[in-house]
Amino acid sequence: MLVKLFGSAVHGVDAITITIEADVTPGLGFIIVGLPDNAVKESIERVLTAMKNNGYERPRTKVVINMAPADLKKAGSAYDLTIFTAILGATGQIDSKRFEEFIIMGELSLDGSLKPVKGVLPMAIQARKEQFSGMILPAQNAREAALVSNIEVYGVSHIREVIDILSGNSTLQPVKVDTREEFFNAQSHYDIDFSDVKGQENIKRSLEIAAAGGHNAILIGPPGAGKTMLAKRIPTILPPLTLHEALETTKIHSVAGKLPEHASLIAQRPFRSPHHTVSDVALVGGGGYPQPGEISLAHNGVLFLDELPEFKRTVLEVMRQPMEERRVSISRAKMSIDFPASFMLIASMNPCPCGFYNHPARECTCSTPVIQRYLNKVSGPLLDRIDLHVEVTPVNYDELSASRSSDSSAVIRERVIRARQIQTERFRDHPGIYANAMMTPPLITAHCELDHLSSNLLKRAMERLNLSARAYDRILKVARTIADLDARGRINHEHIAEAIQYRSLDRENWAG
Repeated sequence: MLVKLFGSAVHGVDAITITIEADVTPGLGFIIVGLPDNAVKESIERVLTAMKNNGYERPRTKVVINMAPADLKKAGSAYDLTIFTAILGATGQIDSKRFEEFIIMGELSLDGSLKPVKGVLPMAIQARKEQFSGMILPAQNAREAALVSNIEVYGVSHIREVIDILSGNSTLQPVKVDTREEFFNAQSHYDIDFSDVKGQENIKRSLEIAAAGGHNAILIGPPGAGKTMLAKRIPTILPPLTLHEALETTKIHSVAGKLPEHASLIAQRPFRSPHHTVSDVALVGGGGYPQPGEISLAHNGVLFLDELPEFKRTVLEVMRQPMEERRVSISRAKMSIDFPASFMLIASMNPCPCGFYNHPARECTCSTPVIQRYLNKVSGPLLDRIDLHVEVTPVNYDELSASRSSDSSAVIRERVIRARQIQTERFRDHPGIYANAMMTPPLITAHCELDHLSSNLLKRAMERLNLSARAYDRILKVARTIADLDARGRINHEHIAEAIQYRSLDRENWAG
């Protein structure tokens, strides 16, 4: 007897529907065709053992499982439940009339219980697009898939519940999720706040500018100055995720298997902080069966690279193209996959190996050549893509012990949102551009016009501080953001003067 039902395969951050056909013929053995990997082939042992342990008869004939399309590699253990159901249908142990109504996915335990799988959200989106009436998934994945409207999602914990649904004897109700209420309630819930930070008002100001314009920034200072603490608080001042951004971000985390059990929609901007021993594949994505890397997991959020010079040079260089194009392309012999990668890069570093160059109280023990070699670990082309270079100095005792309050993250976020709204209106005719950091040279020319005083100030700074040519456009972009925070239509000399301060590493002989 031949039966047909449907599963789904993740390809990049999207899904492709997989047709599973099972046929029982005279003979012996189990054959799976359709380019399965080892995990799929091993599913036969899990399936047969689960059948035995739950009172179903193991087939004593030849069983052929076909997974179409045959030229797409099928990977992972998520097809266990699909194959199990197909075999029961082909051997006549359950009625197969409702098979074609559902997408069925799940990993089987030997006792028949179900374990969660990756990539359920893109699967649900594709199932709705192809007008399936429902999905049968492990209970831990149900809330994630239930984000997609107009499709019934059944969360099951055991194979007997699956059989009941397919036979029409189940009292199990589809999972419902109030997406909007849950999403908006979780958006502003943070355990950390900028008001916790004592002193460092100039650093807070620079990070506010970075958040307002979507600028990449690097924090340079000695150990213990608060670089990491400040960086971790940046998501609290970024504009809240829109529903579209949240769905896009959740898809990536779903594909990577990074969503917590029983999770639904990611409501807060991601903050990823990989260790400096990370490999280039782990950072940008890839592998035999390509998976998103850290830069894609930071999509719509912040990628924080602590101790930047300690990262391998090759790892840092592979980021250059994704930072410009805001996506990463993984090419293999038989496939090419694009992962989104629109993130804010925040990096931190010591100014020298001992960490105390330019320290107000401690003496640096490094020679000038040693400092130069240390700084040269970060290439010019990478620094070219970082708009703000911010020097962080330690906080003294008086500032630490002061009871003076500073602006909370909520207050700063309101200013950032107002500046972003100005930019959204400015770039409404330029799809894909929504922040000043993304301006192209023609847009810089159009929106960063300088008056005579500002132009002279920038010219003198370029000459006197020996700023590199690459600093020119960056200063204009940052000045445009500062003007937006002030709700000014034109850039004036005050905005240019502040922007010039944020190009420390471009200054000739900055490190002696």
